[in-house]
Amino acid sequence: MSKQWRRGRVSRTRASKAACAGALALGLAGGLLCPPAEAAPATAAERATITPSPRVAKLISEMTLDEKLSFVSAQVDPKGLGEAGYIPGVPRLGIPELRLTDGPAGVRVNHHATALPAPVTLASTWDPRLARDYGQVIGRDGRALDQDVQLAPMTNIIRVPQGGRNFETFSEDPLVSSHMVANEITGIQSQGLIATVKHYAENNQEDDRMGVDVNVDAQTMHEIELPAFQAAVQAGVGALMCSYNSVNGKHGCGNDDLLNGILKTQWAFRGWVMSDWGATHATTDLVAGLDQDMFTAGLQPDPYFQGALKQAITDGSIPVAALDDAVARILGQMERFGLLDGAAEHRPARDPKGGAKVAQRVAESGAVLLKNAGGALPLTASDNRIAIIGPSAKTPKVGGGGSSSVTPDAATSPLDAITRRAGARASITYAAGGDTTGVALPLADSPLGSDGTLTLPAGAYKTARSTITVPATGDYIFTVNAPGSYGSVTVDGAKVADTAYGTVSASAHLTAGTHTIDLFATVLQGAPATLRFTWVTPDMVTAARNQAVAVAKKVRTPIVFAYDDLTEGTDRTGLSLPFSQDELISAVADANPNTIVVLNTGSSITMPWLSKVKAVLDTYYPGENGAEATARLLYGDVNPSGKLTQTFPTSASATPVAGDPKAYPGVDHQETYKEGIFVGYRWYDKTGTTPLFPFGYGLSYTSFAYGDLRVRASHGGLTVSFTLKNTGHRDGQEVAQVYVGAGPNVTEPQAVRKLAGYEKVFLHAGQTRTVSVRVDAQQLRYWDTRTGSWRMATGTRGVWVGGSSRDLPLHAATAVSAR
Repeated sequence: MSKQWRRGRVSRTRASKAACAGALALGLAGGLLCPPAEAAPATAAERATITPSPRVAKLISEMTLDEKLSFVSAQVDPKGLGEAGYIPGVPRLGIPELRLTDGPAGVRVNHHATALPAPVTLASTWDPRLARDYGQVIGRDGRALDQDVQLAPMTNIIRVPQGGRNFETFSEDPLVSSHMVANEITGIQSQGLIATVKHYAENNQEDDRMGVDVNVDAQTMHEIELPAFQAAVQAGVGALMCSYNSVNGKHGCGNDDLLNGILKTQWAFRGWVMSDWGATHATTDLVAGLDQDMFTAGLQPDPYFQGALKQAITDGSIPVAALDDAVARILGQMERFGLLDGAAEHRPARDPKGGAKVAQRVAESGAVLLKNAGGALPLTASDNRIAIIGPSAKTPKVGGGGSSSVTPDAATSPLDAITRRAGARASITYAAGGDTTGVALPLADSPLGSDGTLTLPAGAYKTARSTITVPATGDYIFTVNAPGSYGSVTVDGAKVADTAYGTVSASAHLTAGTHTIDLFATVLQGAPATLRFTWVTPDMVTAARNQAVAVAKKVRTPIVFAYDDLTEGTDRTGLSLPFSQDELISAVADANPNTIVVLNTGSSITMPWLSKVKAVLDTYYPGENGAEATARLLYGDVNPSGKLTQTFPTSASATPVAGDPKAYPGVDHQETYKEGIFVGYRWYDKTGTTPLFPFGYGLSYTSFAYGDLRVRASHGGLTVSFTLKNTGHRDGQEVAQVYVGAGPNVTEPQAVRKLAGYEKVFLHAGQTRTVSVRVDAQQLRYWDTRTGSWRMATGTRGVWVGGSSRDLPLHAATAVSAR
C-alpha cells in the first residue's frame, strides 16, 4: 500500500543557538516513570534538510505557526485508544490525525492484538522470511486498530547480558540484527503502517538510561551498533526514535553528529526523528536534528517544543526553516503511506487466526534446544507419567514487560497444551513449585482490597505510605500487576518492583521486623485500571518447592518451566533465575534425573543445575501461541532449529563487561565501551573464554555434516560453497554459518572471526545439498579511524563454516583484494 519515496536533495541549513527553556516535571518514557532529563544546550550549527514534494510544500505554506508546532509535540488523543502518542492533524487542510503505538512484540493499545514472540525469539529463527511475516502481522494489526505509526523494531545491540530490554531486540551481532530489522520493517510497512526503528544510538542498557553518557570509539560505533540502523534506513523505514542516553558527550536526541551528520546527511534519511518519551533536552534539539518531541501528553508538560519553541521561532533565534523541515519530513511520510489520500479511513479488519499462526511458527522456529542428553527429547509414548512444574506452566509467560506488553486474543497454558498432546493414556500431574502471586501485602491501614487490588479512574494517580511486619528474615517476592497502568513498590526507601502495562515480580532480602512500604500507582490509559500488589514469603516458597519434589519422585519425566520478568526501565542484578528457581530445578533433578527444563526467559542466564538435567529447551517469551509451539517441540512434531543470537556466559563474572563498573553500569553517569568491537562472541574468541553456550549454537533432533568447502571472489565479496548433509533420521533445518577472519595488514582492532553470512537450510533425512552463501563486500571491510571511512581489509583471509561460532569444521584461506 505504500508509495514510492519522492527523492530530494539533502542540504544543511544554517541556524543559531537558542536558550533551553523549562525542565521536565515528570518523565514518563515508553510507559515507565523515569527521572527528568536535565536540559543541556545543543551545539549544532546546521540542520540537514530535505526538499519536500510539491504537495507537501504547498500544505506547509498554508499552515499557521501553531499548526506546524502541533506536529512536533505530543497532544492528548480525544478518543483515548491507549496508544503511546498522538498528533491532531489539520482538518481544514485535509491532514488527518496521526497515532503512534508501542511496541516491538505487537500492537499495544486498549484492545486485544496478536501477542507475537519476543523479537529475540524472532532473531533466533535466523529466518528473514519469518521476519517479514512477523512485520506483516504487526502492520495489519496496527492499521486495523486505528494506528498509523508503530514504535518498532528495536535494534540496539545486545552488549550487556543483564540488559532489561535484551528480549526486545535481536542480537549481539550486527549482521543478524541488520537482516532482521530490514525484513521486519519491510513487513510492517507493506501493510501501510509506518515503522520506527529505535533507539538511536547505543541504548544498550536500562540502568541510568536517561543519565548515562556512553563513551564509544568511532570504529566500535560504526562496526557494531550502527549497521542495523543503516539497514533500517536502506529498507525505507519511515521514522526513527533517538535514545535517552548521551553518546560521547551529546544526548541522543540533540546529537548533531548522529542525527544531522550520519543519519540525515551520510545515509540520506528522509523520514522523521522522534524523541523517546521524555528524552528531549532543549528547544535547540530541533536544530540538532530532532523533528518531534514525544512524551506522555496529559501527564507531562513539554517545556521545549511547545511554548518555548514558538517564542524562539518568533524572535528568530531558531529559524522557521528548521520547523518547516521537521513538518515536511512527517508530512512526507504521511503522503508516502497514503494518509493524505484517505488511507486512514480505509483500514483492514484484523486477522487473529492468521496472526496466531505466524506467532506459532516464529515460536517453533526460534526455540533453541540447548541440551538433549541421551535423546531425552522428543517425548515418546513411554513418557506417559509426566509432572509439569512451575508457575509459567499454568500461567503462560507470553511476553516481557514495559512498552512491549501486548494483550493477546488468547493464550493457552503449557499445562493444557501438553496435556492435550500427551493424550488420554498419559498421566499429567501439576505442581506450582513456586509462587510469585502470593497474597495481598499485609499493610497497616492498607489502601488495598483484601486481594491486594487498587482501582483508579483514568488519568489518576495515588501514593500511599504504610508499614509491613516481616515475620522472619529472608527473601520476599513482591509482585505488581499493572494492566493499563504503572505501579511500584518501595521498601525502606529502595524501589523493589515497578512495571507499566504488565506484571513484574522482584525479590528483596528483609530482616524480621517492621518496614516502611511506599506504593505508587498511576493510570496510563483512557479508562479506569485495577492494579494488584502482593507478596510471597519464604515459607510459601519452601512449601511449594517441597510439593514439586514430592510430585517429581512419582513420575517418569518431570518438566520444569522456568522464567524471568525482563522489562523496560531496569536491568537484572545478576544472571541467575529469579525467585529461587535455580534451587527448585536442582531439587527436582536430584529427586528425578529425567528432568527436562523449558526456559521462558528474555536473555542469557546461568545454569548451575545444567549437569543434573537431561534436556533444556529455551523458548524465550514465546507469544500467545507459545504453549502450542512448546508442546509440538517437546513431542517432536516440530524439529527444533533455532540458534542463539547471543552468547550465554558461564557466570556474570565471565562477560565482556564484567569486573569494571566504568564498562557497566557506569560511574558518575560516564560509561566507557572498553571492550571496543569485541562485543559478545568476539570477546570470547579474543580472550579464549569458554561460554556456557556459544553464539550461533542450537541442537536438533537430527544431525548435520559439512564438507567440500570452496571459496571464490564474487562482485567484490565472496561466494562460499559447501555441502550440507542431514545425517540423521528426521527432517530438519540447519543454520549454516560463515565466518571470516582478520585481515593481515590492518592496524585497527579486528575480530578473530566475524559472522559474514548464513543460510537456513531445510533437508530431508539423508539428503545432501550444495549450499552457497554470499559474503557481501561490506563484511570484508573495517572502519578506518584515521580516514573516517570504510576500507577493505585486504590480503589472505580465513573463512570458516559450521553450525556455531565454536563449531566450525570447514576452514579455508582466500585472497581479498581492494577491488
